[in-house]
Amino acid sequence: MTGHRPERDGPVFITGGSAGIGRALALHHAALGATVGVTGRRAAALASLAAEWPGRIVPLVADVRDAAAMRAVADAFIGQAGCPTLVYGNAGISVGTLTDQPADAGVFREVMETNVLGLVHAFAPFIEPMRAAGGGTLAGIASVAGLRGLPGAGAYSASKAAAIAYLESLRIECQPAGIRVSTICPGYIATDMTARNPYPMPFLLSAEDAARRIARIALQGRSFAIVPWQMAIVGRVMKLLPDWLWDRALAGAGRKPRRGDLPPD
Repeated sequence: MTGHRPERDGPVFITGGSAGIGRALALHHAALGATVGVTGRRAAALASLAAEWPGRIVPLVADVRDAAAMRAVADAFIGQAGCPTLVYGNAGISVGTLTDQPADAGVFREVMETNVLGLVHAFAPFIEPMRAAGGGTLAGIASVAGLRGLPGAGAYSASKAAAIAYLESLRIECQPAGIRVSTICPGYIATDMTARNPYPMPFLLSAEDAARRIARIALQGRSFAIVPWQMAIVGRVMKLLPDWLWDRALAGAGRKPRRGDLPPD
C-alpha cells in the first residue's frame, strides 16, 4: 500500500502495555513521535514505561475485563491527546489449562474474559469517535494458537480462535465508517508468557522485533497477518492437516504449564 496514512502521525492507544509485546509497541510508537496511551493493571510497571518517554507515553491503569474502567481511561486519553488513529487490543493471558481440573475453571473464565471480552472493551469506546473523525485502525492481537486447538491450552486456543472470528465480524461492521480492523497473529515471542514453555519454539522473535513487524502491519491496514512470515506457512499447514494427523502429531507434545504447576515468582 502506498500513500500517506494518518495513523503514522496520530495518537496511539495500547492495552496490556505493562510488559511484552504491548510495552515494545508503546516504545516503538513513542520513538516514531506518537502520543501513546498505555493501559495495564500494574501501576508501577506503567510508570516505569512512561518514564522512558516523558510526555509521549501516557500511563492509564485499568483492567480490560472492566468495561466501565476501559471507557473511563479511553475518554481520559481522548480528552488529553485526541481520538487515536490506531488502537491495539493487545492485553492477553496465556496459561495452561485442563478441563478435568476443578481449579482451572476460574482460569478458563479469566482467560476468556481477558482475551475476548478484553478486545470488545478495548475497541468499543473508540468506534464512535473514529467514525466522527472519518476513520482509524483497530488492531487486535490474536495468535497462531487460535488456528487449531492445542492440548493443555484449551482456554488459550479457544480464546484466540474466538478473537479471530470476532475481529473478522468487527472488520465488516466497521468498513462503512472507514475504520480498518487488522487481525494480527503472532507466533512465538520472547516474553514472560513464553519463558516457561517446556517445548521448542520455532521462529522465536524478540518483543522488539515483533513490535516492529506488528506496527508495520497495523499501519498498512492489512486485514489479516501472521508474524513472522515463516509461521504463516506453519499456520497454513496446521489448517490443512486432517484431524487424525493433527491428533497424532500433538499426542506427545509438550504442554504449557498450568498455574498450579508454576513455582512462585
